[in-house]
Amino acid sequence: MNQNIIKGLFIIVSGLYFTSCSTSKQVQALKPLPDYSSTEVVYEKQLSFINMPVEIAVKDLQNQSNKYLNGIIYEDNSLDGDNLMMKVVKASNIIISEQNGKIVMDLPLKINGKVKYGVQSFGLDITDVKDFYLNGTVRLNSLVGLKDWKITTATTIQSIQWKESPSVSVAGKSIPITYLINPALNIFKPTLAKLVDDAIAQSLDIKPYVLDALTSFSQPTKVNEEYESWFAMQPVEVYASKAVVANQKITVNMGLKTYLETAIGRKPSMVFDRNTIALKAVDKMPDQFSANVAAFAPYSYASAVVTKNFAGQKFESGSRSVTVNKVDLWGKEGRMIVALNLSGSVNGDFYLTGIPAYDAAKKEIYLDQVDFVLDSKSKLLKVGNWLAHGLILKKMSDACRFSIADQLADGEKTMANYLNNYQPIKGVKVNGTLGAITPNKVILTPNAIVAMVVASGKVKVTIDGLE
Repeated sequence: MNQNIIKGLFIIVSGLYFTSCSTSKQVQALKPLPDYSSTEVVYEKQLSFINMPVEIAVKDLQNQSNKYLNGIIYEDNSLDGDNLMMKVVKASNIIISEQNGKIVMDLPLKINGKVKYGVQSFGLDITDVKDFYLNGTVRLNSLVGLKDWKITTATTIQSIQWKESPSVSVAGKSIPITYLINPALNIFKPTLAKLVDDAIAQSLDIKPYVLDALTSFSQPTKVNEEYESWFAMQPVEVYASKAVVANQKITVNMGLKTYLETAIGRKPSMVFDRNTIALKAVDKMPDQFSANVAAFAPYSYASAVVTKNFAGQKFESGSRSVTVNKVDLWGKEGRMIVALNLSGSVNGDFYLTGIPAYDAAKKEIYLDQVDFVLDSKSKLLKVGNWLAHGLILKKMSDACRFSIADQLADGEKTMANYLNNYQPIKGVKVNGTLGAITPNKVILTPNAIVAMVVASGKVKVTIDGLE
């Protein structure tokens, strides 16, 4: 054989051999170091509206009114003008009920008095003063409203039922004096109605109860010890529509404009100033609130799931192929780094980068805009672009996803605890429901991948057992 031919074949075979070796040799790309925008805290603060229908049982109105309206109700110590003196005392507890959207009160009264009667004619003054005692019940009707944080009433006297007719004894005979007492009582009625209204306004000042509840709510709560996750609320304004009386309770439809915040890494610094918050009257209010729920996925968990996604897969292009043996994840400048340990036609550690995003339908974290890190890509291009581009890269990016359904369920469970008969202070209970969950954004922290989602729902705050 011609030596030139033999020499040429040797060069070709050698070239093929070294080319083959070059595609399977060990290649080590530079490792991108972790870099987080903040190592201490991540804030997610948003404005929300919370519906707070405040309910007060009529029995509580009765209890409070009996505390504030007690003893002497009215006293007139002069006979001048109406020939009548009387002291009106509450005989026993007021009975209050709800009837047809109004408050109905039965107020038992005892009246001790003196009546002046007789004839003044022809210069003669034939008069006498007699003591009298009355025992009866005044029925009052009240329309209910809300003003300056207080349950207000507009009370009128419907009737007075005496256990016996007002009378005095003269010469052994009972003389009716209704004609004397009724005019005086007509003067007394507006006074009594105002006394009742004032007592109810004093007894049903809901401001301290609402503000105490908001003060308690606004205290930051640690919801996750491991990742030092906090939830806080900062009330801004309180809204109220008209009070409604029905089903033996008074309902004041209130709403809260507030900032809701999830903080990671340190206790939130939001401050609620109860002295500056105002009550505003409105006709309508939203009936839903929105709150951020944080789902934490440790990098170790995510790495294990993604490694499992790659298990058994061989990424092939013609006669060349690679297998992913191990996956590590971390963050760098808001992007996720995926470290792939490859073996096969290419051996070594290479690094993908992508923007973490949340798939609401599947409750999964996935990577968007996936590509190899610059140094990894340049080294792969030297051994052929079959791996750095095209279908194989797409298949690899598809495997870089993991479920956070369990983590979301834990977050929702934590939030739900505050909506299940939660009692921040005595006499105030919170109940509600969580509804739709919508994605917000994914945040990379030094300790975990955090998916922030927005949970909407309804909240009901009940004031019960006023003291």
